Amino acid sequence: MKNKSKNIDINAKAGSTKENHTGSWRTFKPVIDKSKCIGCKRCVLTCPDNAMKMQKTKNGLKSKMNYDYCKGCGACANECPVNAITMKRDEK
Repeated sequence: MKNKSKNIDINAKAGSTKENHTGSWRTFKPVIDKSKCIGCKRCVLTCPDNAMKMQKTKNGLKSKMNYDYCKGCGACANECPVNAITMKRDEK
């Protein structure tokens, strides 16, 4: 007998992060110490969910987090060359 099962795609489409607020299920969240941030953009380039942005401040470009889209993976903290991002337990 031939198997007639259908493949079900459970993965989100590429680029659909902005449609899905994924931050509600994280355990840890990145906390940015803006006094340490040097504006290198490594966190922005590393974030798999496009949750990090750069923001103009009076002290230059600094990282800014949108927690609605952050899954708490820690990639940004691992990439930060000056340890300006630490992962803290998310208190909900």
